[in-house]
Amino acid sequence: MKLASFNINNINSRLENLLAWLAAAKPDVVCLQELKARDTQFPRSALAAAGYGAVWKGEPTWNGVAILSRGAEPVLTRDALPGDDADKQSRYIEAAVNGIVIACLYAPNGNPQPGPKFPYKLAWHARLEAHAEQLIDTGLPVVLAGDYNIVPEPRDIYPTRSYDDNALVQPESRAAFAALIEQGWTDALRKKHPKETLYTFWDYRRNRWPRDAGLRLDHILLSKTLARRLIAAGIDRDVRGQDGASDHAPVWVEVR
Repeated sequence: MKLASFNINNINSRLENLLAWLAAAKPDVVCLQELKARDTQFPRSALAAAGYGAVWKGEPTWNGVAILSRGAEPVLTRDALPGDDADKQSRYIEAAVNGIVIACLYAPNGNPQPGPKFPYKLAWHARLEAHAEQLIDTGLPVVLAGDYNIVPEPRDIYPTRSYDDNALVQPESRAAFAALIEQGWTDALRKKHPKETLYTFWDYRRNRWPRDAGLRLDHILLSKTLARRLIAAGIDRDVRGQDGASDHAPVWVEVR
């Protein structure tokens, strides 16, 4: 089974790019982030024509998450991260697909930092950590996939000082990611590429894609049950260089 995550950065504006990638890569399950569309604007028919069932949680202008399944309908189990009923941002969705629990997340960016968005980011990650612990304790095969908006280590960002004050690289952000690993989740990309330079995001500004000035923000974490089945993991970098591309590239894993 091939499982993927892709911050599409506006699903309707980049639907052609998404459909082309789906046809070429043929992932069995896809977690999408940053739909930037209302529920009623989700392109269900186009995705169904491409062979994918879907569950989604939209939001006008910003955010939005979805899970796609090739040749099947995902079974929705949750469309919000527990722990704060007042939080209405569409950043988390969860479904069962072929016996695997798929959790798709779009974590808060947290910028500008300092500022009120940074405490929200950390509080959201604390809620994620609490829910992730419950998921991993089930012993079920679980995937936590998405745009975490965290650069886990200094090697996951191009050499620069311009991000020193950015929420993505702050010690508190990195500690939040590390706390998930401490629970027993496996960072699939790092597991398969322990020494390589890995980027998944290249900002549109300042010529960062041609300069390969990237960051690793998109991660697929596997529960212990699923990590033992890991075969391969990678990044479809070429997708970022296409006309009209998202500023993120798809990441993927293959499991038995």
